Amino acid sequence: MRRVHVIVTGTVQGVGYRWSTRLRAEGLGLGGWVRNRGDGAVEAELEGPEDAVEQLLDWMADGPPGARVRDFRTAELDPTGAKHFEVRA
Repeated sequence: MRRVHVIVTGTVQGVGYRWSTRLRAEGLGLGGWVRNRGDGAVEAELEGPEDAVEQLLDWMADGPPGARVRDFRTAELDPTGAKHFEVRA
């Protein structure tokens, strides 16, 4: 099990980044959340099997069509057992 905190900057708001992340996370069976930040970044926590987390991180580094990822930072966290993925305000 792996849990990671992610901050993505660039053109990542207003392009479907959060909703696309949620759909992909759910498809991979991941728990966690994603939200827009006031500074224009997108922030997320992902939790689940190592390979599924890696798959979503690989996708997040580019994002959906229309996104232009400038910077992508991750930090490892202790797993909590999260099973549900949500979009936060």
